[in-house]
Amino acid sequence: MTGFLNIIKGIFIGAGAIVPGLSSGVLCVIFGIYEKLLDAVLNFFKDIKQNIKFLFPIALGVGIGVLLFSNGLNYALYAFPIQTKSIFIGLILGTIPSLIKEVNEKEPFRPQNVVYLLIALAIGIVTVILENQMTIISNVEEINSFYLILCGVIMSLGIIVPGVSSTIILMLLGVYSIYLQSVANLYLPVLIPMGIGLALGSIVVMKVTKILLEKQYAKTFYSIIGFTIGSILVLVPQGMTTLEMVLSILCILLGIYISRIPNVIKEFKSSKGFKAVKVFKKMHSHPKTQKEK
Repeated sequence: MTGFLNIIKGIFIGAGAIVPGLSSGVLCVIFGIYEKLLDAVLNFFKDIKQNIKFLFPIALGVGIGVLLFSNGLNYALYAFPIQTKSIFIGLILGTIPSLIKEVNEKEPFRPQNVVYLLIALAIGIVTVILENQMTIISNVEEINSFYLILCGVIMSLGIIVPGVSSTIILMLLGVYSIYLQSVANLYLPVLIPMGIGLALGSIVVMKVTKILLEKQYAKTFYSIIGFTIGSILVLVPQGMTTLEMVLSILCILLGIYISRIPNVIKEFKSSKGFKAVKVFKKMHSHPKTQKEK
């Protein structure tokens, strides 16, 4: 079941690398696997079997997500923009309290942490404004492979750092449209060099992020939360009627409810009732084992 859930998470994380306004890093934070993902990749050879067990379903999901969402989620955002964006807003809002709780459990709250959150939020807002004003360039005829590798390296910032959209990075570099078309058509001359750059850049960005989390955990994570909140702005539907506004609120509430499911499962597993069931099963299976012997 855990492997299947990680595939689903990977599908949405893959979508973050494709769909304008989404961030793969934010989705990793939302799903509660951001730190674990960093550890598994950077310490891969310390426990290869366990890390493969964790990473493979996510990587499989990311591959599926990139292929599906290059067309599927773009269609959903086009056909049902209010519902789709509102559910994502709900997912983000519903996750923020648990993220703050997690940080404060590891380190005591300090008012200065809020300053880092606000700075990151401001950067996120500026990023959203830039993205809304960006023009997509789609008529680039010849692209050097070295430039595509460089684009992949820079794109890794949008993949790893929560709240930083890889879309705006590719738009600034003038290759977003070409990248999207290449994914949809599996055009390897573009995908391979960008993939190489993305892999190299991701390792570097992951290491820097890991160091920051180890040395300045609370400040770094509050900054991540600030970027995460800032990513909401790009998803807010514009020009809604009263009915659409009601629909948006309902979808946001649905997203909040969905975001609570992992916590509910976690709380249930740690409850006395669940532990009692496990003990009962163990006691029930023990005599059977003895009988067979």
